[in-house]
Amino acid sequence: MNKISLIIQREYITRVRNKTFLLSTFLLPIVMILFIFGSAFLAATSKDKLKKIAVINDPGFFSRNLKTDSTRVSFSFVNDVDSVNYGAKGYDAVLDLRNDPSVKQFVIHSAKQISGDTKDVIEKRLDNAYQDYSLQSRGIRKDILDSISKISSGAYSIDNRVKTEKGVSKKVNAEVNSLIGFLSGILIYITMFVFGAMVMRGVMEEKTNRIAEVMVSSVKPFELMMGKILGIAAVGLTQLALWAILMTLLSTISSAILSQQLLEQAGQLNQQLPAQGASAGFAGKMGELSTIMGSVNWLLVMGCFAFYFLGGYLFYASLFAAIGSVINEDPQEAQSLMLPITMPIIFGFIILSSNINTPDSTAMVWASMIPFTSPIVMMGRIPSGDVPWYELAGSMALLIGGFIFTTWMAGKIYRTGILMYGKKASWKEMFKWTFRKS
Repeated sequence: MNKISLIIQREYITRVRNKTFLLSTFLLPIVMILFIFGSAFLAATSKDKLKKIAVINDPGFFSRNLKTDSTRVSFSFVNDVDSVNYGAKGYDAVLDLRNDPSVKQFVIHSAKQISGDTKDVIEKRLDNAYQDYSLQSRGIRKDILDSISKISSGAYSIDNRVKTEKGVSKKVNAEVNSLIGFLSGILIYITMFVFGAMVMRGVMEEKTNRIAEVMVSSVKPFELMMGKILGIAAVGLTQLALWAILMTLLSTISSAILSQQLLEQAGQLNQQLPAQGASAGFAGKMGELSTIMGSVNWLLVMGCFAFYFLGGYLFYASLFAAIGSVINEDPQEAQSLMLPITMPIIFGFIILSSNINTPDSTAMVWASMIPFTSPIVMMGRIPSGDVPWYELAGSMALLIGGFIFTTWMAGKIYRTGILMYGKKASWKEMFKWTFRKS
């Protein structure tokens, strides 16, 4: 045990002092925060300016029913504008209605391509105008249609609440839970590849430099491999803890600054909104988001994330170490031997991404139990709060048992592979080494 602790200490200190570790630890949170809040800020502030659109060749009913969107498009029915001179007349585009009620596809001329959002707004306004015309032609007055549209617009919304095991009703949001689960799963997916490759490269370097031969003379191969796996696991947990601290600090600072800027932008861009105004609306949305985030069982989510992060790493790191022990210096050999290991990881991510909105589906349930995919898939189910305790306990127990088995199997492969040079090993040979009596 003392030898394993010395190997853990060596692996940990060597990698923590590495410049790559320091740069990735401190730069990644900054890049992620800039990306997340930068995207949110741009999405909230980069609104298309009001488009002035000239409408020509009206069949006769659009001028009475086509309504202007005060924040996106402004329609003007004119007679002295065409597809050539609309820019000189002060318009951004000209919409040709072709003067034919039977035509359902119109043409809009513009100097630059109009955005997809603006195109959707125009099409929606045209659809509503035609619906109003159709109803008016059947005897329904325009003032009645306007009052119905005003009353029914945004009249209904759904507040999803579920009862906990204690009988308490809490507000939930499927989109937020899915997002938390997906981000947790993809983070484990990435780290299993990154840290698993670190273990494999470390074993390959020691084999190539003949360091392993010296160490094996005084340390059992299984102890050497276990110390290396646990040492790099400690590095990963240290980096994860530092990321969490740094991202919490940076997100707190950024959200305080960004929220104020968003309020100011919302007030400037939406001054014409009625009632309480844009700032109150934005504040309400932020308050609603805070309520939804507060309903998430963060203790369970973070605890399970730490378990599956560590369990998934240990499960796959032992396999990566076994692969590294039989590889000489041929990259193609490494790729061919890694394929059976990486495929379950990729398969787990595919299941997560394709079933994230249905956490109780058969594929998600079974994949969350199998150790090869459970570290990724189970994190997609946990934020929803619908995972029975016996399924969670069974998944954890299987992952622990899987780690013990893969470590034992990798130790048997490591013992032979680390001292083998000049010969390519196959999976068939490695299985023979695993079950060979020693």
